[in-house]
Amino acid sequence: MALLDHILALAAPLIRRLGQRKLAERLAQFALMPPTPGRVVFLGDSIIKQGQWDGWFPALPTLNRGIGGESIADVAARLGSALRAPRAVVLMVGTNDVHEARNSADIAAAAIRMKSLVSAIRKTALDAALIVNSVAPRTLHYRERIAQFNAELVQIAAAAEAQYLDLWPVMAGPDGAIRPELTTDGLHLTAQGYAVWAGALEPVLARFD
Repeated sequence: MALLDHILALAAPLIRRLGQRKLAERLAQFALMPPTPGRVVFLGDSIIKQGQWDGWFPALPTLNRGIGGESIADVAARLGSALRAPRAVVLMVGTNDVHEARNSADIAAAAIRMKSLVSAIRKTALDAALIVNSVAPRTLHYRERIAQFNAELVQIAAAAEAQYLDLWPVMAGPDGAIRPELTTDGLHLTAQGYAVWAGALEPVLARFD
């Protein structure tokens, strides 16, 4: 175990550099590909990025603007390359902020950042519908932190007249952890996980067909 920990510690800087390079490449592509107006934009972190949204919603003009590892502040910083007169915005972000949080004060600070992001989306996409997804369940270790953040998120969505989509009823098991068949690693989703999420989104997005 000590040897494994040593190897992982040595590899960590390389892993971070590779992640930063992939992030920079995706950001550069977004900068060179201005979003087409009239799309349903899926905006957020890796959980958004890994979704095949054009396949789940073939009748809709979708656009995937997800980037792995991003925080709320990261998404807020790139709204200009993500939104251009969208038909709707499907937002999922916050799990990385929750991951970094150490106490309730950190969660409250993340909620303030989320409120600012939602407000900025409203100003950037005046006529778009906004669907704010809850942070999805993870392992039991994160259950209370996510619950606290999502409680704030409900209020943020309501104040912005956005639709809040609670994914816990369809993704969490009785213990409050994500159902094992829906996740690859306790965070990211399996194909079945995306099918469950798409099923919850389908009635919300049906009016945009």
